[in-house]
Amino acid sequence: DVSGALCISQAWPGMARTIYNDHKRFLKTYLTSYPGFFFTGDGVYRTSEGYYQLTGRLDDIISISGHRLGTAEVENVVNHHVAVAESAVIGYPHEIKGEGKMFSFLPRNISWGYGTVETLAAELQELISKKIAKYAAPDYVQVTHRLPKTRSG
Repeated sequence: DVSGALCISQAWPGMARTIYNDHKRFLKTYLTSYPGFFFTGDGVYRTSEGYYQLTGRLDDIISISGHRLGTAEVENVVNHHVAVAESAVIGYPHEIKGEGKMFSFLPRNISWGYGTVETLAAELQELISKKIAKYAAPDYVQVTHRLPKTRSG
């Protein structure tokens, strides 16, 4: 049972070899953090049985009043709620805290049995406060019918 950065020791077909017009940036980003390994930018958890679970991007960090918080950490808590199908957390500039946090979520279905959307949003904020910390609770919660996706989903 160990967590850390996902790094690859050998090249593979189709692997990026540079960044167009900025090879130094490629070297700095992917090859200097862990010499001899390719740093993928992802966090990973390996179980005692040898299974790997990706835990999220290591560069998706929000700094709230000096506390560094991964977006995947908050999304994981929210996504375990029975009424949430998926979620996304983003940071935004905040005058006092430096960065604030908001999250959008897609409800599993209309008949989740939690009353109003506001009731569910308050419950999710409380869940984040309990599972992570009070400072991790988002400033804004938005219910949506779809979340933006990359081409790969």
